[in-house]
Amino acid sequence: MNANLVESLIQIILSLSPAERLLLESKLFYEGSEPKTSELMQMAQNNGSFNFLSEEPDLYTLEDGEPI
Repeated sequence: MNANLVESLIQIILSLSPAERLLLESKLFYEGSEPKTSELMQMAQNNGSFNFLSEEPDLYTLEDGEPI
């Protein structure tokens, strides 16, 4: 761990103006902090989270229900 770097960063952050702090916070905590839907879909596909569904019986067909 680089304690000197951490201390330097703290000093720099404390020296920022309120507007600069807001910008820093927006960059650190809001932009890109949540994965996009496409990224979530890719993760689910890659890790096999829904593989169990391929073993489930088909309960419905195109002939079920009334046409819309």
